[in-house]
Amino acid sequence: MSPSRPRALALAGAALALVLAAAGCGAGDGGGSGRDGDSGKDGASRGVSARGWKPCAAPTAIQGGGKAPGKGWECTTLPVPLDYAKPDGPTIGLALIRSRATDTEHRIGSLVFNFGGPGGSGVATLPELAKSYAGLHARYDLVSFDPRGVGESAGVRCLGDRELDAAEATDATPDDAAELTAALAQNKRYVQACDRNSGKVLPHVGTTDAARDLDRLRAALGDDKLHYFGISYGTELGGVYAHLFPQRVGRAVLDAVVDPSQDPVEGAQAQAKGFQLALGDYLKGCAKGAAASSCPTQESVTTLLKRLDAHPLPTARKGRPLTQDQAVNGIAAALYAEDTWKYLTAGLREATEKGTGTTLQLLSDSLAGRSPDGRYSNLQAANRAVTCADAQQRYTADDITSHLPAFRTASPVFGESAAWALLQCTDWPVKGTWKTPDVHADGSAPIVVIGNTGDPATPYEGARAMTERLGKGVGVNVTYRGEGHGAYNSGNACMTRLVDAYLLEGRVPKEGTTCS
Repeated sequence: MSPSRPRALALAGAALALVLAAAGCGAGDGGGSGRDGDSGKDGASRGVSARGWKPCAAPTAIQGGGKAPGKGWECTTLPVPLDYAKPDGPTIGLALIRSRATDTEHRIGSLVFNFGGPGGSGVATLPELAKSYAGLHARYDLVSFDPRGVGESAGVRCLGDRELDAAEATDATPDDAAELTAALAQNKRYVQACDRNSGKVLPHVGTTDAARDLDRLRAALGDDKLHYFGISYGTELGGVYAHLFPQRVGRAVLDAVVDPSQDPVEGAQAQAKGFQLALGDYLKGCAKGAAASSCPTQESVTTLLKRLDAHPLPTARKGRPLTQDQAVNGIAAALYAEDTWKYLTAGLREATEKGTGTTLQLLSDSLAGRSPDGRYSNLQAANRAVTCADAQQRYTADDITSHLPAFRTASPVFGESAAWALLQCTDWPVKGTWKTPDVHADGSAPIVVIGNTGDPATPYEGARAMTERLGKGVGVNVTYRGEGHGAYNSGNACMTRLVDAYLLEGRVPKEGTTCS
């Protein structure tokens, strides 16, 4: 897990594939300002429209880079208020992307995706994952966007590429007073850079504002209801939207669910425990495979990490050794999908047998939003900005120290990283909105909520909590017994049939349905 952003893990699977290919290898006060219902008082339905669609250019560096999506993809920009308290004031532009439904005669409308983060560019991600949604594409326009503060939607900027590389030398899990002083100083430099470079947008990048943007997008697309597919952090965004606009919810699916009942400490501990569970499943699976004799063990992993704390390993990138923090992040990245476990085996073998850390560093880079050419997307910056605009809690070093025993118990591999990440909002220049998000959505259409028993980043329990908090008759809990982050993209035929039947035919699954 990342030492600087406990929720910035939602796009790891897609980012991991891109990086490796390019390299050649929680109950609270609820926050917000209450529901808007159908009043449109925030200007969400004032005749806005998404115009000027044209062929998409390649994603920019701040979006993560890559190739232009090609034929069939259109892009445009939607103006929205910077500050919804001043709907007629300055605006920002939301970067949009879509591919029109292939069966126009039976088109339902638009299906809007948020792939998580927070901080992930939907404009860059949707084309890369579109094949996974081919069954839905026939009757839906597939649509995504860069949420405010992300990518080309007034993207938050903090440290530059070279500064981010230099920051890797700072130990994010300090073991003594000197390391703690250095970590706090680095955190302060990061916060000051965000304020200096993006101070005007920082107060306006929270999830409540992003949910209002979703309603602007719905209206601009010409849909009476929002049909929505939210993944990871996208489930939190979807829950907040349903709370604000329950009467405007169409067919909605929340997959890999963030627990809306947990505060940052509880969420970070649960995630550390989730990654530890996934690591254990990986180790067991590897030991049962054909190459069992070359598989790592829990002991060998912890031994490697302890050694890296004092002695980083050389990599193929001169001047960028593999640090302990990067190794932890690299291990986490590979646990996002069972298909990427093989990269973890290769990376751990390389580190222990050859004494080099190139593969684990590539895995880590996929979480950091760093491309092989050394350029960073604004995933890290946007993640922190959204997280700190949302959460009211601010933690001190003493707070973290007091929580460390519980985090170490939750995970000997990921616990300390998750704990020290809670410092990310210390000294943030903007106050947070809530202690936990309010997702109660009385009056909403049914929302399918999917939990994966082996999910490392959004543990299974979060789906049950979201179902309960959405309210009776709204949340419909579905279980996938599998591995990896999320369920629909796992390729499980049962899950594909269930979700497609709901989104395409409106058939609501039975509460408690399980796919294996």
